Amino acid sequence: MSEKDYGATLNLPKTSFQMKANLPNKEPKIIQKWEEDKIYEKGLTKGTKSFILHDGPPYANGDIHIGHALNKILKDIILKYKRLRGYNAPYVPGWDTHGLPIELKVTEQLGEKAKDMSPLEIRKLCTEYALKWVDIQREGFKRLGVLGDWENPYLTLKPEYEAKQLEVFGELYENGYIFKGLKPIYWSPVTETALAEAEIEYKNVTSPSIYVKMEANADLLERLGLTEQAWVVIWTTTPWTLPANMAISLNPNFEYGVYRTEKGNLILAKELAEKAFAEMEIAEYELVKEFVGSELERATYKHPFLDRTGMIILGTHVTADAGTGCVHTAPGHGQDDYVVGTRYGIEVVSPINNKGVLTEEAGQFAGLFYLKANKEIVAFLTETGHLLKLKNIEHSYPHDWRSKTPVIFRATEQWFVKAEGSDLREKALRALDNVEFVPAWGRNRIGSMLETRPDWCISRQRVWGVPIPVFYNEETGKEIYNKEILARVIEIVKKEGTAAWLTYTAEELIGEELLEKYNLKGVTLRKETNIMDVWFDSGVSHRSVLETRGELLHRPADMYLEGSDQHRGWFQTSLLTSIGSTHDAPYKKILTHGFVNDGEGKKMSKSVGNVVVPADVIKVYGADILRLWCASVDYREDVKISDNILKQMAEAYRRVRNTARYILGNSNDFNPATDKVAYKDLMEIDKWALNKLEILKRKVTENYEKYEFYNLFQDIHYFAGVDMSAFYLDIIKDRLYTEGTDSLDRRSAQTVMTEILLTLTKMIAPILSFTAEEIWDTLPEALKDEESVLLTSWYEENDEYLNSEVEAKWADIVKIRKEANKSLEKARQGENRIIGNSLDAKVMLCSKNAEMQKFLVENRDRLELALIVSNVEIVDNCDETFVEGEELKELYIKVVHAEGEKCERCWKYSTEVGQDAEHPTLCPRCASVLKNN
Repeated sequence: MSEKDYGATLNLPKTSFQMKANLPNKEPKIIQKWEEDKIYEKGLTKGTKSFILHDGPPYANGDIHIGHALNKILKDIILKYKRLRGYNAPYVPGWDTHGLPIELKVTEQLGEKAKDMSPLEIRKLCTEYALKWVDIQREGFKRLGVLGDWENPYLTLKPEYEAKQLEVFGELYENGYIFKGLKPIYWSPVTETALAEAEIEYKNVTSPSIYVKMEANADLLERLGLTEQAWVVIWTTTPWTLPANMAISLNPNFEYGVYRTEKGNLILAKELAEKAFAEMEIAEYELVKEFVGSELERATYKHPFLDRTGMIILGTHVTADAGTGCVHTAPGHGQDDYVVGTRYGIEVVSPINNKGVLTEEAGQFAGLFYLKANKEIVAFLTETGHLLKLKNIEHSYPHDWRSKTPVIFRATEQWFVKAEGSDLREKALRALDNVEFVPAWGRNRIGSMLETRPDWCISRQRVWGVPIPVFYNEETGKEIYNKEILARVIEIVKKEGTAAWLTYTAEELIGEELLEKYNLKGVTLRKETNIMDVWFDSGVSHRSVLETRGELLHRPADMYLEGSDQHRGWFQTSLLTSIGSTHDAPYKKILTHGFVNDGEGKKMSKSVGNVVVPADVIKVYGADILRLWCASVDYREDVKISDNILKQMAEAYRRVRNTARYILGNSNDFNPATDKVAYKDLMEIDKWALNKLEILKRKVTENYEKYEFYNLFQDIHYFAGVDMSAFYLDIIKDRLYTEGTDSLDRRSAQTVMTEILLTLTKMIAPILSFTAEEIWDTLPEALKDEESVLLTSWYEENDEYLNSEVEAKWADIVKIRKEANKSLEKARQGENRIIGNSLDAKVMLCSKNAEMQKFLVENRDRLELALIVSNVEIVDNCDETFVEGEELKELYIKVVHAEGEKCERCWKYSTEVGQDAEHPTLCPRCASVLKNN
């Protein structure tokens, strides 16, 4: 054994880039550095073209959840990519800060005290509550590595936002899209306020399903030529709405029958008769008369318990899905009922108050809560013989998404954006033709929702929100709306916020000059007390934000990106307010993502205990692992997350990190200015690596452009883990460690490695932003063109690197390597093992196929390199000691121990070790390197 320390003569890797990522500790320091160095602000000065991704505002209540994380990280990935591509891509985050949940929380905390407080005092506490949660959520979003204008976000409670909102309301009003009317709307008896379509969720409930007969009047019997008493049969699951029954709707085209039964002559649709009689447990029935629905139009019947005459009316909303084909119609309690009732001029009766209690108009059932009224009405109908059958059924029913309680349909006087009977819906649908949807099915989803959208109820009976800016003549009840008056109110709101609506009297808000101008002096005035739906608040952000930030933002936005539930929410309300005010779509592209479920695809729930909290993930793994998860899932559908999935992400991350560490360690002495090797002079395997890189570059760019991050990271992961770590970097290790420090062979590998690392760092920067910054920070200064990876430019494509000839040749070498590795593995195993590691081996190859044999002979040196063995010998004949390839059947392989002595420096075996007297334990190559280095 030589006394010389040949280990010290090797070019061993040196880097401060640690193998253990330690992301939870490192990431906060990187965020702090980004803030101190103003990286976000500097990124906005580079771009020559702009890309505006407008942030949909999360609600300022509660800690951020995993759905928030997916949403914000996807936005951040896109914007960081766009900035690297030379776009000025600002991110102005926002928050939805008005509305019922905050008001409820504040009043809950106040308890009895709330009753003694003025609306202004409650609003002040609501502001404090909202701002507290804005601060908490902001820190949560920043910790995810999201860059943006965090110190100047948009808040729907800010005066400039509210003022613009009032301006948009005025434009919609002037364009004829806003009206006040008595209409059935979703109403929450618990929170005592109207609800919009987007505030409804459906859950299963158990309700009484009843069949009720209503007696035909003489005019109806006469139409049918009947001399005996007859009854029209209806079916309902809301007995409490029967006091509001004003009509029975028939389908004009259905065939109906009069059936003789033990319960009297019953009228119902022929198509539904068999099923309905079975449910009513009426076994004997005889069809005595047939007619079509249109024959009974405007005939009458008696209400079962009120002194009221009802009318038979016609409507195509009557289907043969269930019931009797004779539909109980209460225009005060249903959208279809209201529409068909309006056509016949039927009065809208809604005998129920804000708390869900029946009023005097309900007759003997007045004073009962609607669910109690269900039981009392059923009992009364049983007693009078009107009830044919009662059965409890489970069915889907609308609930208030905030209080999680059932809602009722109730006609009240409310403010609406007119979708029915105006051109708003049609214009909105037309505008969608010019919007790009990712995924494409989003167009049909929002389109089908818009096609059936009822008028949008925008008034709420609460104090925490933006007031509806309308005055009334107290004596006549007449609305007072005027453009000039609104403009004055807007100027006051710009300075003082919408609290001014409560602070000042109607006269003070209008001002002396306008009171005189519009003959309002001496008139008793009152202000509208309703506020606007929070969906109207957020729905005008395309004006309140995109028009109020100078040249930074513009409308329409290039992209809106939110969860798929926003097809019925923010995407739709933004579109309607935009079409109604400026007659255009507020966005050019809509990208949607699904919901986040647990690892088994189940909905997350605190009670089940399967909730994944972003802060908990970050504490264990770091934000980059969460970011990597966001980029790896196919967000177009609902996605899964669990600890097991995160462990897989951490493993994938480790491979990319180790690739970077290997390259950083082995290129620490590389200066591109003096050491870079021209492409033509590179070794062939290095050209192969650049070809692989070039193919990856194009795929990655294409996937970023298509927003298909899940494909993109798979490709990067495969490149880093398989093409690089498991093949190329493994093969060049000998060259990097043992060749002369400044040799062409070593500099050739370093040239390619640094290009790979620079490119890879840029590729992962939008996703693994913290790790990319850590790599960038460790790179030699000569390789960097900016202080931060987030300020650099995207890589350029290089056609010279595409080399199909080299790729094809090495693809065959890789196949041979795969077969040889199986034989090498076997040679390492068992009691009679031949080798310890691959450098102990000599591999003998041959093929009976002339073409393959020729390939083996021509590529012997390359095969020796690829197999990482001391020697490869190509032989002409293979005996029974050779093993046939498993996949390459024409290849035969034999592994023997390499001949000669083991070189003490490179560990390869050679028959020429000891030829150099100065270095008797080295092979000629190593001895030469030491002499020339």
